[in-house]
Amino acid sequence: MAILTKEEAKQIIDKVLSYAKADETEVTIYGGRTGNIRYARNSVSTSGETNEIGLSVTSVYGKKSGSSTINELDDESLKKAVARAEEIAQLAPENPEYMPMLGPQEYVESKTFVTSTDGIDPEQRAQIAADSIGPSSEKELTAAGYLEDFSGFVAQGNSKGLFGYNKSTSVDFSITVRTADGTGSGYAIRDFNDVSLLNSKDVTNIAMQKAQASQNAQAIEPGKYTVILEPTAAGDLMGLLTRSLDARSADEGRSFLSKKGGGTRLGEKLFDERVNIYSDPLSPQIPGSPWDNEGFPQKPMTWVENGVVKNMFYSRYWAEKQGVEPTGRPSGMIIAGGDQSIADMVKNTERGILVTRFWYIRAVDPQTLLYTGLTRDGTFYIENGQIKFPVKNFRFNESPIIMLNNIEALGQQQRVGGDLIPAMKIRDFTFTSLSDAV
Repeated sequence: MAILTKEEAKQIIDKVLSYAKADETEVTIYGGRTGNIRYARNSVSTSGETNEIGLSVTSVYGKKSGSSTINELDDESLKKAVARAEEIAQLAPENPEYMPMLGPQEYVESKTFVTSTDGIDPEQRAQIAADSIGPSSEKELTAAGYLEDFSGFVAQGNSKGLFGYNKSTSVDFSITVRTADGTGSGYAIRDFNDVSLLNSKDVTNIAMQKAQASQNAQAIEPGKYTVILEPTAAGDLMGLLTRSLDARSADEGRSFLSKKGGGTRLGEKLFDERVNIYSDPLSPQIPGSPWDNEGFPQKPMTWVENGVVKNMFYSRYWAEKQGVEPTGRPSGMIIAGGDQSIADMVKNTERGILVTRFWYIRAVDPQTLLYTGLTRDGTFYIENGQIKFPVKNFRFNESPIIMLNNIEALGQQQRVGGDLIPAMKIRDFTFTSLSDAV
């Protein structure tokens, strides 16, 4: 199904609003094309493409709300969706935290849509997979990978005059490569808005090198080590921290930003002065949505500056309750990095561990952000500036708060899961036990 234009989307939203009888009505229409190709054991197993469109209506009477969703846009279906949402709203209990809908807003025009990604077809997906499978087969390695691309739109409007429209594209590619004897495993992942930035052969080469280098891993004693976290590994833990910058949790004493006895740690220096975290919907590397899930406009925000917590996420409700301005919640976070490559970091390390990524991460203590998990798909021992040998995987127990106070160096950034994350060299990272899993 073709992406609706801004004008087409607005026409449908206006039609839905014309049927509404509730005190307030909000309409969201969304749709697009999602394509994928999956392969394992060097052979494509599934591929496909789906096209969908949907529309949701939220009706409000006082502080009671109800919603309905449909995937047909004829007049009769639209009328039924409005009637159903209004019926549900009248039966619903009051929401004491309900906030009136926003009026007209000014949204930035984010560069989330790229024509090259919108034009992906089955042949191109097959070529991306072939560029990954071919090199793996030639070296008698086994590859398993997944590519997913998306091209779509979202538009929202309400009975108070708000309207927003945004198109976006994305492409996500991940690859795991194993050696024939099963003792070596390598992994790499990339995500972009622009598919022309994706070279699956290069990404696969990284995973192949890790697989071959990680064969016959040796066991070393757990303990505290200097670690070099590749951006994927750093992102696994940094996302846990950036998603925890919530003002309400801090005010209610449920967060690492809570003070004992009441209050928050806003304005305090909690991290190394090299830590700077910000968001920007107009970032060329990670362009974001023009609005958050409340329809609040996104704008550039600094969250941590030189190690000092400068802002927290305030929803509209909590901001009003606390007497401050809402911030919205960003769609992507940027952690400032440095110029060092991972190779540079290795050369400057006397004794340490290089980590490709983490998995099976679970919370231990939310108030200190202590987490546990395992290394995976390429863990290596470093000595005197050189990678000496692969090591068996570890279980770790660590907090990103402690990590960001033990920084040795920040390296080059890479887009990871919609965020921009640098490689990190961290001292005294805690490994608690060994794992036999590859």
